[in-house]
Amino acid sequence: MRGKWTRARRVAHMRRISVLGGQARSAKRRAAKAPVLPYAGGFLPFLDAVGRSGPTRRAWRTFWKAADGLPLDPAEVEIFRLHTGRTTPPTTPAREVWVIAGRRGGKSENVTARATWRAISKDWTAALSVGERGILPLVAADREQARNTLAYLKGLTRHPLVAPHVLRQLKDSVEFRTGATVKVMTASWRTTRGYTMLDAVLEECAFYNSTEQSANPDEELLAAVRPALLTVPGARVTGISTPYSRRGILFAAWEKYWGRDESDVLVWVADTVSMNPSVDAAEIARAHEDDASVAGAEYGSEGLVAFRSDVEAFISREAVEAVVVPGRRELPRATGTAYAGFCDPSGGSQDAMTLAVAHRDREGRAVLDCVREIRPPFSPEQVVAEYSALLKSYGVTKVVGDRYAGEFPRELFRKCGVTYEPSERSKSEIYVEALPLINSARCELLDVPKLKLQLQGLERRTARGTGRDSVDHAPGAHDDLANAACGALVRVAGRPRGVQLVFGTGDGRRFDSWAELQDRIPAAWLPPAEVDEHGN
Repeated sequence: MRGKWTRARRVAHMRRISVLGGQARSAKRRAAKAPVLPYAGGFLPFLDAVGRSGPTRRAWRTFWKAADGLPLDPAEVEIFRLHTGRTTPPTTPAREVWVIAGRRGGKSENVTARATWRAISKDWTAALSVGERGILPLVAADREQARNTLAYLKGLTRHPLVAPHVLRQLKDSVEFRTGATVKVMTASWRTTRGYTMLDAVLEECAFYNSTEQSANPDEELLAAVRPALLTVPGARVTGISTPYSRRGILFAAWEKYWGRDESDVLVWVADTVSMNPSVDAAEIARAHEDDASVAGAEYGSEGLVAFRSDVEAFISREAVEAVVVPGRRELPRATGTAYAGFCDPSGGSQDAMTLAVAHRDREGRAVLDCVREIRPPFSPEQVVAEYSALLKSYGVTKVVGDRYAGEFPRELFRKCGVTYEPSERSKSEIYVEALPLINSARCELLDVPKLKLQLQGLERRTARGTGRDSVDHAPGAHDDLANAACGALVRVAGRPRGVQLVFGTGDGRRFDSWAELQDRIPAAWLPPAEVDEHGN
């Protein structure tokens, strides 16, 4: 009967559906494998297409036009001159570009868009070996920054213009069907070697932290990246960061290329408001009122941003290397020698717990004999027992340590037969007193790479208003070994016999201690005629 579904008719219908479904799936697979033509437009049309344009991004648009050697209109020329210190815009693409800009200025968003456009703008398989992929690394200062950049990248790959070019998304990268892979990495000169790179982006490169492998990770990383770009036409380094201290690759680029019309390296310096006019200018103004030096680097003002003038390296690499005894890892106890220990305690969850033992030799040099570091997580009781046994092996029954550690180390060491005394000096004061020992070669250090790196990574900061100096590790870095080592050295060094240590200022005033002098700064530091009614 017409319209009646017999068993045979139902089976035939299901077969037709199965065939049609199989054909659809096959067509989908063929479409996925079929080549997709690279994006033919330039970078500026790409920004327009993915919604990264508009009045608030005018400065960024001018920057990218200058970086690619494109003509600028009169208004853009004025923007260019303000942020580059140059008078004549370039007519050819820059060999390298460095963006020194305030926070929340859109740096990560822009370089991620640039890397994505670069990845889909060409069929890279023709320029690569069979099976090889071209890498566009987005090198971040730390994991948190890397996650932020990865979110920008994966969000952009969902755009209808970009999605057809995506081959697959992995945990920390996106592979494109053009043969390019945009990969997010944390700063390491070791892990960035061995690739063919189509471009390289160094994010927040003023904050690449020292590690056990390198005291200058930004320099090592840049040296590893540049050769990886040589075989790819038009490949270049793009360094972007908020400024920090006056050292490293970002500061070196600014010092060498800022304001140089003839240079093929473009350095762009801009405050937050210039790059992102949508930010709250009132909040930035309040930040300047709170601390002008910090806000000048974090946000900038009047179109520009500045490196921190209140932060500088404390101990030079050359000074540290001069007092390291090559190949000496540890010294055994010597009969008739008095030893002293210094401990930097830790609760066992975040920071390492460190110990150092030192003695003073016959020539009056402070000699570091051993250092220990236990990294978290660990049991404080177990570490104290281990450290107590080590101290006793050197004949030490009293150890001095961080005065801010609280009561717990005193109780734990007491159980092990060792007296723990809080240091009379703060950590900053210990470093200040250790500096002349190192600079005048009146000490000997062990050949321990991590200790050397921590000493080289120390920074001197000048407090706003008081003018007092403090010494500490850089943001995100550590100084546990350096603190213990310097504490032990300062304990045994003492003062040379017959010499009274006097601290003075340029106007002839003298003080009995560094702390007393610090308390009198800035009034004692400057001649009276230069001190205003507020003591500044």
